[in-house]
Amino acid sequence: MAFAGLNPKHMSDLLVTHHHVDHMSDLGYLPLTAWVEGRTERINIYGPPPMHATIDGLLQGYAEDLAKRAEATGRHPFLPMVRVHEVTGGGVVFRDEEVEVEAAVVDHRPFEVALAYRITARGKSVVISGDTAVSPALIRLATGADVLVHEVVALEKLTGLREKVGAPTLGDYMKNNHTSLGDVAAIAQEAGVGMLVLSHLLPHDLPEEEWLRGAGDGFDGKIVVGADLMEIEV
Repeated sequence: MAFAGLNPKHMSDLLVTHHHVDHMSDLGYLPLTAWVEGRTERINIYGPPPMHATIDGLLQGYAEDLAKRAEATGRHPFLPMVRVHEVTGGGVVFRDEEVEVEAAVVDHRPFEVALAYRITARGKSVVISGDTAVSPALIRLATGADVLVHEVVALEKLTGLREKVGAPTLGDYMKNNHTSLGDVAAIAQEAGVGMLVLSHLLPHDLPEEEWLRGAGDGFDGKIVVGADLMEIEV
C-alpha cells in the first residue's frame, strides 16, 4: 500500500480469504497503522472462522503497545474501532451506496472455509479467487465478471521443490488444493469473464511467456500475468 501511495488511514474494510500466513501476515499491521495515522472510524474485518480468535490473539500481542501509546498520545482508543465479521458461507458480505461484496466458499483444504470474493462497483465486477482448487462455487461467483484474478500453479515445474523445502507431501498438496494452468483457463472460459489475471504464481521464477502460453489455449479473453503494483482499468 505504501508503494502504491495508499494511506491505511482511509481503509474501512478488510477481506481475508483464508488463514494461511502468506495471505494475512499484515492483518495486525494494517489496522494499527490506520489508527496511528489518525483513523477513528470503524474498521471492518471479514473472513472465515476462526477470525474472531485470530484478531483476539493479535490484539493480545499488541495490548501493551496499544495501551501505552494511547495513554502517551491521547489518541482515540483502538479497540472500539475494530469489528470482526466471520463469514461461514456464500452470499453478500456487505453492501453500501458504492460497492457490493459477495463471497463464495471454495475448495482449499484442509480449511473448512476458504473464501473467494466478488467486488462490484459502478456496474463493474472483479472476482478474487483466493487459494483454491477447481471450484464450481467459484465459477458461479465469477460468471460474467469483468475481471477474474485467479491463483495458478505450474505443477510440472515444481520438480525438486519437495526436497528443497523439506515437505515430502507438498506435490500432492499442490495438486489437490491449487489450480493448474490448464484448469484456470477452463474456469475463466466457463465463467465467461472478460479478463483473466494470473496471480499467486508458483513457481515464482517461471517466465511470463510460459504462463501466458500455458493458459492461453483454453480461454478466448485477455490474459494478464499479475504483478505487485499493477493497475488494470475495468
